[in-house]
Amino acid sequence: MNGLNVSAKKDTFVMNKKKLMRFMMIIREYRPADCPLLAQLFYDTVHTVNAKDYAEDQLDAWATGDVDLEEWNRSFLTHTALVAVWDGVVAVVAGFADMDRNGYLDRLFVHKDYQGKGLATALVKELERRAIDKNVVSFETYTSITAKPFFEKLGYSVQAENITIRGDISLSNFQMTKVYRKATRLWNCKQSD
Repeated sequence: MNGLNVSAKKDTFVMNKKKLMRFMMIIREYRPADCPLLAQLFYDTVHTVNAKDYAEDQLDAWATGDVDLEEWNRSFLTHTALVAVWDGVVAVVAGFADMDRNGYLDRLFVHKDYQGKGLATALVKELERRAIDKNVVSFETYTSITAKPFFEKLGYSVQAENITIRGDISLSNFQMTKVYRKATRLWNCKQSD
């Protein structure tokens, strides 16, 4: 009986210890040294998270595992590119996103183990905030079937369903846009004057 009580106390202690552990997400600027990690995160995310909505041949066409790192690095450096680091026991690059100066959200990927923890939302909101600071008032992205509900929750609307061809494989995605609300209100006020 004593053994059971000790065991129960240990389990309680472990549970309480888990509750006390604090994890922190840090969003930072992209660094060129991140590029190989982000390419791997992209491949892994597509082949796991998106597997529920796309066939294996589609996943292989979308994320081949052969990213042109120089081109990706150039693209990240010309865009506002952010990296989400999950800082627990060991800091882990858990996601990334980038947006061009016109409000086009090019990439948004979060590691399969960090889905649902607010990283994608934090990345998108920070990109939008920075774009709004530069007077960008509308945003556009082409999103997967998997990510469509996420973007709808953030206020993006579907403009069109697209079929993209990679090799001889077709992939469905959605063109989605969002207009910054304050800009909409200002525009509506000017129209009624």
